[in-house]
Amino acid sequence: MNSNPTHQDTPAGPATGWWTRATIYQVYPRSFADSDGDGIGDLPGITARLDHLVELGVDALWLSPFYPSPQADAGYDVADYRDVDPLFGTLADADRLIGEAHSRGLRVIVDLVPNHTSSAHRWFAAALAAAPGSPERDRYVFRDGCGPDGAQPPNDWQSVFGGPAWTRVTEADGRPGQWYLHLFDSGQPDLNWDNPQVREEFLDVLRFWLDRGVDGFRVDVAHGLIKQADLADWQEPQEILSGQEVDKPRPPMWDQDGVHEIYREWRRLLDGYPDERILVAEAWVEPAERLARYVRPDEMHQAFNFEYLLASWTAPAQYAVITRSLEATDAVGAPTTWVLSNHDVVRHASRLGLPIGVKRPNGIGAGDPQPDAALGLRRARAASLLMLALPGSAYLYQGEELGLPEHTTMGDEARQDPTWTRSGHTERGRDGCRVPIPWEADAPSYGFGPTDASWLPQPSSWAEYALDRQRDTPGSTYELYRTALRLRREHRLGDGPLEWLASGDEVLSFRNGGLTVLTNFGDAPVPLPAGSELVHASAPLDDDGAVGTDVTVWVRPA
Repeated sequence: MNSNPTHQDTPAGPATGWWTRATIYQVYPRSFADSDGDGIGDLPGITARLDHLVELGVDALWLSPFYPSPQADAGYDVADYRDVDPLFGTLADADRLIGEAHSRGLRVIVDLVPNHTSSAHRWFAAALAAAPGSPERDRYVFRDGCGPDGAQPPNDWQSVFGGPAWTRVTEADGRPGQWYLHLFDSGQPDLNWDNPQVREEFLDVLRFWLDRGVDGFRVDVAHGLIKQADLADWQEPQEILSGQEVDKPRPPMWDQDGVHEIYREWRRLLDGYPDERILVAEAWVEPAERLARYVRPDEMHQAFNFEYLLASWTAPAQYAVITRSLEATDAVGAPTTWVLSNHDVVRHASRLGLPIGVKRPNGIGAGDPQPDAALGLRRARAASLLMLALPGSAYLYQGEELGLPEHTTMGDEARQDPTWTRSGHTERGRDGCRVPIPWEADAPSYGFGPTDASWLPQPSSWAEYALDRQRDTPGSTYELYRTALRLRREHRLGDGPLEWLASGDEVLSFRNGGLTVLTNFGDAPVPLPAGSELVHASAPLDDDGAVGTDVTVWVRPA
């Protein structure tokens, strides 16, 4: 599929709008707040906790999926894009949440999952009932198998969750039939985005939620909709949420040029609505220049900066990724985004407690090497303060403002991520970062709900992280975030520009919004910049007033 020749490769100027500088808070509905005591978070629970987001100081919330779903992949297998799963409430609850958020000055972004549906979607049921070559099957990626009896998959693609990316169906007459593609779980059949019906269906889904008042969409697997036409074999392993290696050819299932035509059509639709509705790409694409294609002026507004999330905790690595990111997005007039944690990766309070240079684990279990909790939290606080001083838009994952670590000792019998089973119990998966968060230290389920029920077990140590233990407590991680977000607004740090002052092997320092930001990655303390006074710090200064190892400070002229 060819690119549109009228595509805007060169921006008229930098983008403007609320989203260019916003701090956006990800809510994972299952794990945020449970209103009815069934152990699963829900929309009324989120609505009841909106004041927390106001007090914290964020601009918007992004909701992970709440649609009807068999929950084969925690709701990312959508059976109906225009309703709410009874687990989470009703459409009326969604309308109330949107209205209550807007009344508090919060914008609402919802997840959209266009790469695949659930196998329980009415379209897929129709495809299974129809014959090979039918219009119903053409909405998905069905192919005949290889070999004389079609018993081998159409190609060698592997699922991101482990195992083959193809499943064979039984035809209506009982005979083994065609195979369907699922780059994720077998309950998540990939859609065929070369089919005009698929494109029109999702335009209508966008209208449905825009008309209900949502302020934007986070687009799941935004780089995956279009597949290379010949479905060529690909011998490289599929690693869950790993960026593409720059020195390797582009995989035939990811980041195909045809995706951009889809997003240009979506952008035209959103631009017809008032109040700056936005599109945010979850696109695991490298290098940064390739990712920037998703945020050209007539496409998406933002793309998650996963290269930043994956960057090593060293001064050279941080400098390189920040510089590369800003240059790539500046070239297309888009804001850069910054993110350290989300529902798919080990929380950064634990990830940064692992030795620098080790491969990022896909989950941590009781039998795995354990992170240094104190070191991880110290680095996480420094990393968060560094991130929140960068120009652009910042994304926070629920609970990181409490300093929550990964649940690294969860029993394997409690795991629900399909990665755990599909990988043959070799990848622990993402459950450890999805555990319901603690609100009240001495309440049932730490205040997550009115009972002790919790869909994933909460660690016994989480009382110390509870919001009620941290609110108004000087030096707590919650107060660190709340102060940082207030200063970020006051100094308009999201607007930039960033001016580097130091970028050595041990210290990073830059100027933004009248503040100087310094992070010490070295082993020895470093003095505050001459003639400056401390505004904010991720940890107390040393006794002699110096900045210790793994500490970020914000200072201004005295």
